[in-house]
Amino acid sequence: MNYIDYIVMAAFFAVLFLIPAISAMRSKSKGANEYFKSAGSMPWWLIGVSMVAATTSTNSANLFTEIIREDGLSGNWAWWAFLLTGMLTVFVYSKLWVRSGATTDISFYELRYSGKPAAFLRGFRAIYLGVIYNLVVTATVLLGAVKIGVVLFGLSPAVILTVTAVVSIIYTTLSGIRGTIYTDFFMFAVVMGGACAVMYYGVNHPDVGGWSNLMSNPEVTSRLNFFPSLSNKEAFIAIFIIPVAVQWWNVWYSGSEPGGGGYIVQRMLTAKSPKHAVGGTLFFNILNYALRPWPWYIAAFASLLIFPDLASIREAFPNVDPKLVGDDMAYPALISIVPNGWYGLVAASLMGALFSTIAAQLSMGANYVTNDVWKRFVRKDASDKELILVARVSSIVLIILGSLLVSLIESAKSGFDLMVQIGAGTGVIFLLRWFWMRINAWTEIVAMTVSFLCAVFFQIVWPHISDVTLLFYEKLLWTIGVTTVAWLIATFLTKPEKPEVIANFKAQVRADGRDVGKGLLKMFIASIAIFAFMWAIGALIGGIK
Repeated sequence: MNYIDYIVMAAFFAVLFLIPAISAMRSKSKGANEYFKSAGSMPWWLIGVSMVAATTSTNSANLFTEIIREDGLSGNWAWWAFLLTGMLTVFVYSKLWVRSGATTDISFYELRYSGKPAAFLRGFRAIYLGVIYNLVVTATVLLGAVKIGVVLFGLSPAVILTVTAVVSIIYTTLSGIRGTIYTDFFMFAVVMGGACAVMYYGVNHPDVGGWSNLMSNPEVTSRLNFFPSLSNKEAFIAIFIIPVAVQWWNVWYSGSEPGGGGYIVQRMLTAKSPKHAVGGTLFFNILNYALRPWPWYIAAFASLLIFPDLASIREAFPNVDPKLVGDDMAYPALISIVPNGWYGLVAASLMGALFSTIAAQLSMGANYVTNDVWKRFVRKDASDKELILVARVSSIVLIILGSLLVSLIESAKSGFDLMVQIGAGTGVIFLLRWFWMRINAWTEIVAMTVSFLCAVFFQIVWPHISDVTLLFYEKLLWTIGVTTVAWLIATFLTKPEKPEVIANFKAQVRADGRDVGKGLLKMFIASIAIFAFMWAIGALIGGIK
């Protein structure tokens, strides 16, 4: 790095702290409603960019690179399928969430359900998502930061995690969700600028030889198929059929929750109107799936020629712990070829990706702990000042625990698979609970418990008790099947909700099943249009087949 790189990075950090500081000073209100929901003032375009920034982490580029190097472009259907989930949220569920008036998606439980089971579910889900699941996501994101940091700066994992924790805590807790959303907009622009720089220098590297050589190289052309080949039935089922037919509607995954949830709902609830909530969610899905990934895809193709195998990565970085070297390490390795001057921008872009996602996770987790645990069960009369303090302390604890769990995640893809596995079999409940009134609190409690235990069983116990290696989609289907049977039994063995609770819920959210058909039609049309747009971009720039 030279002085220009340091100037760029210094400017990045200055803006990173300046935006939330200004936002905090200019906020009309200093209360909890402002801190957690920005007083319902956000426009659609800012909400959409913030959503996509929240899902863009250092791990994103690593994940896409690993997928393309191992399974080709078509391997991304495991992720692309969640577009269907997003479109369903746009055209069916976003208006319902805004009408609910919930502070978090978990406070929704005591609107939909009642009594002690509802209260227990609210607290259980808050701890489950805000702490346990949140830590898995945070650890996976931080692993990406470690793999990039050891290449980019030559720092030890401990130093990288410490710096990340301190910076994330400072800027996340400074002004609440409003400052986070404004900062997300800035960081997303920086992230995309850095991704384009890595793509450009990767394509023009001497080992690649420019665009035409890249797209005509057999190592690349063999991975350009938009759909997996039918000649390999097992791969076709695993890569395409399972995600498109089952995964998107029956798996809860952070950022792509069936029916909406997590930081997607958190940002929808900041919208100035239901229309802005819908528009922001639609804008997010277009950016997230159709536009954002392409610079990383192309860079991943270039990495195949510059670093064709793991041995070449180890050779280029002999001081990096061999345990960290996998196909997801190819993107950090690619960054090393970027010249001085641009290097600072790339470094800043990666830090922007890291901090935006960590901020989203910390904000979401702190929101759950504060509003759905502390205020609900510990101190119902807590002041706004106390609630904000609890949120800030929660953020500190979460980032520390997430840092300690990094060593348990092997790679970007393994982290992604684990997150998907944990939520398997629960997604359909979050779709049906707005319309099928037989579902109750015990339905969700049992589903979450069983899916989590199945994930633990297949990830930790199964390898020690059996010599049979199960593929990921086999684990997924088993978990979905067992979880579905369990929650259906629980639903029909327990009492339905009281009629007055159901009546109040229907009156507030105005969830009319007759609108579902129209929403589903719009969802599929919009999804096909975006998929077609994605394919067209690929065909135009890279000869995608």
